[in-house]
Amino acid sequence: MLLLAFFSNPSLQVYSMPTTEKTALRGGIIFAISAYTMWGIAPLYFKLIDHINADEILVHRIVWSTVLLLLIVLLTKRWRNFVDTISQPKIVMQLTISATFLAVNWFMFIWAVNNDHLLDASLGYYINPLFSVALGVIFLGERLRPWQLFAVGLAFVGVMIQLFMVGSLPMISLALAATFGTYGLLRKKMPLDSFVGLLIESLMMLPIALIYWLLFLKTSTTNMLDNVMSLNMLLVCAGIVTTAPLLCFTAATKRMTLSALGFFQYIGPSIMFILATFYYQEPLYFAKLITFACLWTALAIFSFDSVKARKQARKIVIP
Repeated sequence: MLLLAFFSNPSLQVYSMPTTEKTALRGGIIFAISAYTMWGIAPLYFKLIDHINADEILVHRIVWSTVLLLLIVLLTKRWRNFVDTISQPKIVMQLTISATFLAVNWFMFIWAVNNDHLLDASLGYYINPLFSVALGVIFLGERLRPWQLFAVGLAFVGVMIQLFMVGSLPMISLALAATFGTYGLLRKKMPLDSFVGLLIESLMMLPIALIYWLLFLKTSTTNMLDNVMSLNMLLVCAGIVTTAPLLCFTAATKRMTLSALGFFQYIGPSIMFILATFYYQEPLYFAKLITFACLWTALAIFSFDSVKARKQARKIVIP
């Protein structure tokens, strides 16, 4: 079903596009698959350090991501681009806002994984693609066909079912979807180099992270000089785990529509769902299963509608 979703959407097709646009779109597809696969397996990493509090892990994500991005910008000779960008107050303000959404998303994801709510995280990232589609329609003028609109509505029904059966909304899931969907929209509208944009976002978070680390964190692992080497290596790897998929994601957003990108976002939550259910054996309650079923059905409808549109598009004679 995932492969069907990925390659059936006409907005992903390249056969009628100019060569440069084809190349960009193919690159976007590669970046999207890479990003969401890495996000899908990221819980394996965070489970290795689940004895550390989420706020402390977040500090390490910010600090080591900043270091890694700074090295990348220097080695790839993007420093002039960085200086030009950071000298524009409007862009810096926009990146500060996007960085806020990103930091909140990071923290909630770490907390969910390390507190045995990986299924909730999976549900959130299943909701996120359809949330991104809705944002694309509202803010970017992207258009959906009737069956695609129905799929978005079905996803909404799935969330409401959990509300009525359990008595509460899946707040972790909705918050993850909202924060990351909004982040994707904000970055989509900024004409920035991916590396430079992420570096500036990280720099916006860095002072707060360092102050919190030095003044407020009081745990047995706060001082890295007291830790064993293996733990310090894992903490430093937070920079790689964080930066690599984000770079691929921001590169993908520049090369395809949010509607098209929405298809690829099912890779990550599918991997998370499998890990949560079969590897970590989190309980899958009936109400939550129905919500998942609604979202899976919505994806199937979205995909089959795209297959139909693709067949119609192929009937068009290309000069």
